[in-house]
Amino acid sequence: METGSDLMNDNTTWQGMQFGLMSVSDITRNPLTGETPSEAQRIRDVVTIAKHAEDAGLDVFAIGEHHNPPFFSSSPTTTLAYIAAQTERLLVSTSTTLITTNDPVRIAEDYAMLQHLSGGRMDLMMGRGNTGPVYPWFGKDIRQGLPLAIENYQLLHRLWREDVVDFEGKFRTALNGFTSTPRPLDDVAPFVWHGSIRTPEIAEQAAYYGDGFFANNIFWPKEHYQRLISLYRQRYAHYGHGTPEQAIVGLGGQAFMAKNSQDAIDQFRPFFNAAPVYGNGPSMEDFTEMTPLTVGSPQQVIDRYAAMRDYYGDYQRQLFLVDHAGLPLKMVLEQIDFLGQDVVPVLRRELQKNRPANVPDAPTHAALVKAKYGDKAPRQPRPNANRGDNVTGGSPYQDTESAFGSAANR
Repeated sequence: METGSDLMNDNTTWQGMQFGLMSVSDITRNPLTGETPSEAQRIRDVVTIAKHAEDAGLDVFAIGEHHNPPFFSSSPTTTLAYIAAQTERLLVSTSTTLITTNDPVRIAEDYAMLQHLSGGRMDLMMGRGNTGPVYPWFGKDIRQGLPLAIENYQLLHRLWREDVVDFEGKFRTALNGFTSTPRPLDDVAPFVWHGSIRTPEIAEQAAYYGDGFFANNIFWPKEHYQRLISLYRQRYAHYGHGTPEQAIVGLGGQAFMAKNSQDAIDQFRPFFNAAPVYGNGPSMEDFTEMTPLTVGSPQQVIDRYAAMRDYYGDYQRQLFLVDHAGLPLKMVLEQIDFLGQDVVPVLRRELQKNRPANVPDAPTHAALVKAKYGDKAPRQPRPNANRGDNVTGGSPYQDTESAFGSAANR
């Protein structure tokens, strides 16, 4: 029988840690040429970037969700499905899926479909979103951001694990006998990370469900993220999912490299100075001192990121932001080559050294299937025909396996 894990390329390993890219999908003027790329160009470029990441030996490509200019990624599932279809090994993910302004039913359906189409090579990161005006565009109130995140994820978590859901909450109409379709691949829910820049309640939520916690780790000093990650690890153990060291942690990061560190500084400075996210703030030197942004040689990046576990403990995923601030595609691809050839192979070895045996590997669909079924074939949901009609949907979901015994091996 063909399972989701069978659809993965035989070279898919993802042992220990995963390394990859995260994109915020910004469209930013190139300060050297004065040109701003079109949306069409940036969309084509991000596909090229993701495919090049796989060719360079990276494991993950993640893209954010934004609904306002100057960003283009309003539909990450569409983008990631297209990328998954053109790659063989790359795990596609989100660097934010908005749990607050998206309906959880829609998230459940879209990402289960992505899970099927990618053969399980996907996961996603939930976030509240930091752009205030987006909330009313989707009929929400940013002052309810945390309650929305909590209630919506509670529903989403159930939709992927229960064939028939009854639900009544504060922020949406009630569900009665509802089934989200398609059901998850292999009847195993996608792995979820909860991403946060500053919110301890999100770390608590990740710990409660035993999900992963992703610290953006881009804009603030390490002490800030240390507190969030430490809280998550403690609460993960409190809820009985394992020891604090077994909690699933991911980190963001930023780097710009050249063979010579001074060349890297000279090349990146105009982009740093002109980018809206950096501009009119600290100098590049101050920013690199206060945050994980590393501008220099590959060895400097290796030294900086090999030390991350000294601050945060052993962790499972490291993503780098490289396609931002108006950097042209050629320069972005060069950065990926530095990562793939010079940085990541060394970090894999360094971060594997003295890694305790009880620290879990990075999460994958294949590992989740193995944990649920062992050596048995996974169940593939097979719904009975609806005995109602197409207007009323008059009968609740019932899986063929439930009615006639195991159908997984048919």
